[in-house]
Amino acid sequence: MSASDERFTHGRTSVYNLNYHIIWCTKYRRKVLKDGIDSDLKTILREIADEHGYLIPHMEVGLDDHIHLFVSAPPKISVSSIVKQLKGTSSLRLFAMHPELKSQYWKRKGERSLWSPSYFTESIGSVNEQAVAKYIDDQRSKERESQ
Repeated sequence: MSASDERFTHGRTSVYNLNYHIIWCTKYRRKVLKDGIDSDLKTILREIADEHGYLIPHMEVGLDDHIHLFVSAPPKISVSSIVKQLKGTSSLRLFAMHPELKSQYWKRKGERSLWSPSYFTESIGSVNEQAVAKYIDDQRSKERESQ
């Protein structure tokens, strides 16, 4: 396999290289993704990705109120499904792990939501892949420099 072929994933019936940059914020832009919650979130998101058959090779929290993800997924999984799985499951698991979060978010119809209902996504071509990965990886250091 040549170096240019390494970016392709070989599935049972397809060969693909589908990558997405996904961002979403906490509800009300509350700055709660800090003090260990951020590292727990990263662990949870990687677990969810493993459970559902896709990868998150890069991720970083920005300004303690949003998350940037670089997701690599097979063509059978839609971006909306990925976001729904990641946001829904991570919210439940973080509330269970960090009950103090419940005081930041009131219950409505028996459920709390940690995340804003919206999200941003863009597809990443192979040329843009390294630039987006570096952008995500540098999120925390850029914040610290600007303070």
